[in-house]
Amino acid sequence: MSGAVEPRTLREDAERIIHRAIGRMQPDEAVRLALAGREFPGRVLAIAAGKAAWQMAEAAAGCMGDRIEAGVVITKEGHAKGGIPKFRIYEGGHPLPNEGSVRGTQAAMELVENLTEKDTVLFLLSGGGSSLFEKPRISLEELQDITQQLLFCRADIVEINIIRKRLSQVKGGRFGKLCEPAHVLSIILSDVLGDSLDMIASGPACVDVSTREDAERIVRKYGLKLGKEAKACLREETVKELPYVTSLVTGSVKELCKAVCEECEALGYMPVLLTDALCCEAREAGSFLASILRTHRNTQRDLAFLAGGETVVKVCGSGKGGRNQELALAAAAGIDGLEGTAVFSVGSDGTDGPTDAAGGYVDGRTAEQLRGQGIDIDWVLAENDAYHALERTGGLIVTGPTGTNVNDVAVGLLKGRGQELHCSRPLAPKEKK
Repeated sequence: MSGAVEPRTLREDAERIIHRAIGRMQPDEAVRLALAGREFPGRVLAIAAGKAAWQMAEAAAGCMGDRIEAGVVITKEGHAKGGIPKFRIYEGGHPLPNEGSVRGTQAAMELVENLTEKDTVLFLLSGGGSSLFEKPRISLEELQDITQQLLFCRADIVEINIIRKRLSQVKGGRFGKLCEPAHVLSIILSDVLGDSLDMIASGPACVDVSTREDAERIVRKYGLKLGKEAKACLREETVKELPYVTSLVTGSVKELCKAVCEECEALGYMPVLLTDALCCEAREAGSFLASILRTHRNTQRDLAFLAGGETVVKVCGSGKGGRNQELALAAAAGIDGLEGTAVFSVGSDGTDGPTDAAGGYVDGRTAEQLRGQGIDIDWVLAENDAYHALERTGGLIVTGPTGTNVNDVAVGLLKGRGQELHCSRPLAPKEKK
């Protein structure tokens, strides 16, 4: 007689959803499809930049072979998985650019010198490129300081990139300009809401739609402290015409949300996509997701509420964490004591902030576990120390580098109680007891 099958735990469901959905977002097949049937009359040089750069370059090398004359990969530290024939591989800093970022970008700039109209630059771009693909027009130290100011003052990714474009020799369409008169085929894995080409990695090979007036407004809004050279850079316009560039978006947070919905459904949850354009403070998103779970706590069937996008963190403390960990921990307070309820939030690239975790997981018992250890969630959030709190409850989600980067997804899981789904319609008189 076979033994009884143990019921799955919410944590097991969360892990399965994460790994299967992110596994479907790998860029390999997308790169191969984008290159299938294309002919390149002259030399082909390849530049891959971003957190998924190594994976994209390996896929391109695998399907093009000797047609790629030479290439450069610039990815995040720890994300390269070995050598790729004909490619030089560099690892840079994220979320702040470092010397590795600059060395790799300089190599890419030198590779595209003296091209002809018959040549092609295969530009493989993914999220994180704003930090990894960088050759500053000012000192690296000042660029790091300005980037840090923007991150700490709660500027959103669009505002941050509008400033970074103007302080860079390759962003805001400038790399595309460097490649002229060669044709640039840009294959892009998007981590930006709405897939705005000029915002993905700050648009190195894309016409920039923002203006110097936009940049000046951002400086005034946040009171940024800039040196004389940086101010002069912001007064100059970015590239507004790139006739030799073709851009193809091969992956995005919309596709990630679709994959998560399908994986939830496969486990018996009814998926409810709340948004694929989440853009607010991480702790507010966590609190809101917890509120939705509380509203539907008497559901008859298993539900999964999804929100894809990118939140921000207001850094006030000196702790360790990332936006996904902070979102999850904020949700823990809202679902305190609720059985059959969990929230998890992850970055699809496998890293969340300056940590080794991809995100965080909490359930109805997490807040009580922390109280039992003398840990107050509000204090932890004020210190931006979600990593250590989640570590104490086993709530860190660690995937390692995933090879892709299509933004973040947060999910609230709710197990059915065998009762009617709560709705906002009041009971009719005959239904009242």
